[in-house]
Amino acid sequence: MIHELPVGFEVTALIAVVVLLVLDLLIVGRRPHVPSMKESALWVGFYVGLAVIFGGIVWAVGGASPAGEFYAGWLTEYSLSVDNLFVFVIIMSRFAVPRDQQQRVLMIGIIMALVMRGAFILAGAAIIERYTAVFYIFGAFLIYTAINMVRHKEEEEEYKENALIRNVRRVLPMHNAYDGKKVRTVVDGKRLFTPMLVVFVAIGSTDLLFAFDSIPAIFGLTKDPFIVFTANVFALMGLRQLYFLLGGLLERLVYLPLALAFILGFIGVKLILEALHTNTLPFLNGGHGFHWAPEVPIWLSLTVIVASLAVGTVASLIKMRHEERVAARVGE
Repeated sequence: MIHELPVGFEVTALIAVVVLLVLDLLIVGRRPHVPSMKESALWVGFYVGLAVIFGGIVWAVGGASPAGEFYAGWLTEYSLSVDNLFVFVIIMSRFAVPRDQQQRVLMIGIIMALVMRGAFILAGAAIIERYTAVFYIFGAFLIYTAINMVRHKEEEEEYKENALIRNVRRVLPMHNAYDGKKVRTVVDGKRLFTPMLVVFVAIGSTDLLFAFDSIPAIFGLTKDPFIVFTANVFALMGLRQLYFLLGGLLERLVYLPLALAFILGFIGVKLILEALHTNTLPFLNGGHGFHWAPEVPIWLSLTVIVASLAVGTVASLIKMRHEERVAARVGE
């Protein structure tokens, strides 16, 4: 449902979160570096704390229902963003991005993700307002995505260049070496593009693919564009610090994709049940809703999301410790 939060609150909150994100990105742009574990942990804690506080403010202003939707949406988008980091790690490795330039690449990636998700949110909100039957499509897409995540879990992660990147390489004059943060450089009097351009294209196309998953997922939890957008912004905040904080641990969270697949599958089923409950398609039940289809309350959605992420993370850590013990015995 869409909540009637005060317009003044929504405008003020949107300005505040966007300004905060811009300031964070400007700081990185002026001082690119490899953050320490302590610095990364402090920033991640700061942004997670901000999201928790913001949800509390939404609760105070609009009540428990919109706050619950924000927390559920934020956790879902944040977990999907962490999954996005897996691909970023592969891209950074595949294109051998210098360590001191990785923050800048992540910063550009976050800006691209925010712009793309913003466009998707506006389009999604407009479509949902006119055609609620789109929930059938969203739900089926999320279930399909969840099944694919489970089917390909055991496959080795390898980044494959898409057609866009191959065309960029073929059409534009490229140099095979980086020149700091420059996208273009001069070699023997010729102006050439550096591999940094290809990295940006790879990150941007990855953001686009992840937006196809994340936007239908959060619209399955809330129909309020304000909550959808703020949940996405808070999910993207601190993402680059999380990249450096988790580091190699990302590759060892082996059960996180399964947890995300379960969450997406659950939301997909929730969307289809809601579509059935509010059905308007004339060829289904004469255009009337199926009243036997239950409406999943937001507290249940939030519980499922938290429990799934907790089980996936704990199971991954247990497996990681077991493998370390086995390796230690072999080494003795």
